[in-house]
Amino acid sequence: MDDFPLLNAQTQPTARRPLLGLTVLVVEDSRYACDAIRMLCQRSGARIRRADCLSSARRHLQTYRPSVVIVDMGLPGGPGAELIEDLDRALPRVDVVLAISGDSAAERVAMAAGADGFLAKPLASLGVFQEAILSRLPADRQPSGLRSIPTDVVHPDPVAYRDDLCHAADTLSRGNKGDAVVYVSQFLNGIAHSAGDRGLQQAADAVAKGHAVQADVSRLNRLLQDQISQEVAL
Repeated sequence: MDDFPLLNAQTQPTARRPLLGLTVLVVEDSRYACDAIRMLCQRSGARIRRADCLSSARRHLQTYRPSVVIVDMGLPGGPGAELIEDLDRALPRVDVVLAISGDSAAERVAMAAGADGFLAKPLASLGVFQEAILSRLPADRQPSGLRSIPTDVVHPDPVAYRDDLCHAADTLSRGNKGDAVVYVSQFLNGIAHSAGDRGLQQAADAVAKGHAVQADVSRLNRLLQDQISQEVAL
């Protein structure tokens, strides 16, 4: 018996799983944001791989060629726009390169770097996620027939949010000045915005706007430690 038709059917996109057969590389340092994308990929039929920084992403791309790359604009080790420029110039080019950020001003930078589209954080809508990819895929990679736009939303694991808080606290403990503080304030602003954590977002924003005044950094650090302790108690 020839198994090829069965294998082919299992890798062809369908109306319910329109991204079946695709591999999505997510270049994202936030576990909370990545967990949302993991669930969106899972419900869409796509495989997912993750890199948490530019160097990790580049190592991955030396070995694998994903169908879609989603790049966070604020990454440790360099800006996401740098990787987007590399991906846009590469031959053969990845089918779809998307930028993602909680900062709407990053969209202009991402598109200038060569991104095909921009996803705003928090990313929770299955329909928005699928359309952002499908609308930019070649025609032969898209599902045939009519397809309804799903209205589902995903809710990332709160444990992933705590992991992000611990990552930020650890980064501050290893060097709470200069680039480390800038990175942590941007990182926390993004994840707090995604999680609806207004208090943490305001504290992180104060550090960024105040150019890392020590009093603001200390307040942010205390807030981080308090939230981590509360999570442990729960």
